[in-house]
Amino acid sequence: MPEAHPTDPIADAFQSHRDRLRGVAYRVLGSHADAEDVVQEAWLRLSRQDAGTIDNLGGWLTTVVGRISLDVLRSGRTRPEVALDDRLPEFTVTLDDAPAPEELVALGDSVGLALLTVLDSLRPDERLAFVLHDVFAVPHGEIGTILGKSADATKMLTSRARKKVRQTQGDQRSVRDGRQQRAVVRAFLAAAGQGQFEQLLQVLHPEVKFTVHAPDGPFVTIGATEVASRARIAGQAARGHAVSVNGRPGVISWNEDGRPLSLLVFGVTDGLIVEMSAFVDPAALALMDLPDPV
Repeated sequence: MPEAHPTDPIADAFQSHRDRLRGVAYRVLGSHADAEDVVQEAWLRLSRQDAGTIDNLGGWLTTVVGRISLDVLRSGRTRPEVALDDRLPEFTVTLDDAPAPEELVALGDSVGLALLTVLDSLRPDERLAFVLHDVFAVPHGEIGTILGKSADATKMLTSRARKKVRQTQGDQRSVRDGRQQRAVVRAFLAAAGQGQFEQLLQVLHPEVKFTVHAPDGPFVTIGATEVASRARIAGQAARGHAVSVNGRPGVISWNEDGRPLSLLVFGVTDGLIVEMSAFVDPAALALMDLPDPV
């Protein structure tokens, strides 16, 4: 997508809405790549439109992005988000004490991969209605225009979707309590830094999986005793800044020259760490969209 030119008011206006539009598309589709494609298509449609006929540019763009996203969902062409163990996952990394992007503020810790999994249980029209209304506060009347339904019918659709999400989230205990997850991670890092083997075992699931993504490939360790004995690697990698990685607790560190040194991501369930991934491959880190050093 071309950068906005200072003398092009339409391009400038589009750029001012771009982050929000990308957030809408990502929440609906669950893929950064698909979201970028949708936003690009919205830009192309805007460039072919007579801007003078648009009374509310933000609303018009939201409608366009919603319709394109719905078409993608219905066609089954979405590319699912990459899991933690894949080589180059699509991460949204946010510094814990920094303002989160607009699309992350609305749902806090529940906007990570687990919520996207919950949304997969919804029909395309339910998913779009839920995301637009409950996450981005788009009125039911505007959503109905996208779906070809009345405002009342859209309201019922959103309500049904919300019930499904709440019912499914009842089983997603690792998503509900972000504070507890971070407390568990802090306890693990403290124990790892001090070499406290017994304390490490208290916060590790017996079948915990620890994957180190190094330049020569991933190295996997399974089991609390084995992982605890290798925890110094995590302790060294974790001498950095706390972050949220797709809603999961994590830690990022940088070299003295500002390049990312490591990214550590945790999966916590029922107060125990069930999964850890340490990304220490400089080439892979360079391709991730990571925050600047603080």
